[in-house]
Amino acid sequence: MSGIKNQINLNTLPSHIAVIMDGNGRWAKMKGKLRTFGHENGVKSVRETVEACAELGVKYLTLYAFSTENWNRPKFEINALMSLLVSTISKEEKTLMENNIRLQTIGNTDSLPSKVRKELQQLIDRTATNTRMTLVLALSYSSRWELTEAVKAIAAQVAEGKLKLESISEDIINQNLQTVGMPEPELLIRTSGEHRISNFLLWQISYAELYFTDVLWPDFRKEHLYEAILSYQQRERRFGMTSEQVNA
Repeated sequence: MSGIKNQINLNTLPSHIAVIMDGNGRWAKMKGKLRTFGHENGVKSVRETVEACAELGVKYLTLYAFSTENWNRPKFEINALMSLLVSTISKEEKTLMENNIRLQTIGNTDSLPSKVRKELQQLIDRTATNTRMTLVLALSYSSRWELTEAVKAIAAQVAEGKLKLESISEDIINQNLQTVGMPEPELLIRTSGEHRISNFLLWQISYAELYFTDVLWPDFRKEHLYEAILSYQQRERRFGMTSEQVNA
């Protein structure tokens, strides 16, 4: 697997990779530990994935860190996740700055604890001028929530006379999504062997290539990312056209 990185064509990299980081709890359970132990060990996988994407030249990496549905988990696990998020943000600033990576978030961040919001905003501000890659954390995010908020915003614009009903288009919808200004993900990776999208970027991944791996997130390393990218590069992306049209 050591030479797999050299097989990647740097000219056809996906500009935006999205990752559903799944399997922390099962990984911990297999080791006889609490689920929070899995979340703690998943941080190394985040660091490796971020660094690998930046090294290759991927421009956007979006990580599904905490969904709106995750608020339904046991309170002790949520508290542990929030504490881990704060400590990780502080520790990873050095990595982001050294790799010239900008941090952004999508999701209902107003629902996060104030300490988490403060740490996040400080790091977003400090990395705002970094240009190598944008790391997007999806926090308290779900696609249905995002689309609902977009519909509300567009309806308000129509009601206020700022937008005509017949002017609503895909572009207008894109402008009211959390991901405004970002390219759509071209590759979506999900770890742990599950084959679900789990309410993640449903609008944006309309034409993304999906890649599922049995590797649990705490075991996910750079080589696994390279494998996913190679799989992506071996596929024919037709966007509704025929193979003949694409090749022409």
